[in-house]
Amino acid sequence: MASKPIYRVVFHNQGEIWELYARDIFQSDLWGFIEVETFVFEDASKLVVDPSSEKLRRTFDGVNRSYIPLNAIVRIDEVEREGTPRATKAEGKVTAFPRPMSLPPRDDG
Repeated sequence: MASKPIYRVVFHNQGEIWELYARDIFQSDLWGFIEVETFVFEDASKLVVDPSSEKLRRTFDGVNRSYIPLNAIVRIDEVEREGTPRATKAEGKVTAFPRPMSLPPRDDG
């Protein structure tokens, strides 16, 4: 039996780009959100520690499920194995996904 897939989820969070690895992602019942569960982090006993990876590990320590707004998602990839989670400063301009324009109120006069 094949092992459960791993997903790399890249999204914007407070001026940074966060890259996380998780085993489960779902369209949320909360409209406009993606649910991310079963986070995957590298072995904490490694000698070399990446500060951004440790920041994410501490942030998601004890979190069972996270709800990420759809407009914050950059991409979601199914990958063969987990990589190093990271948080990097967002560079450049980011445009939000277009939303439908609201129509002016009708005058049924």
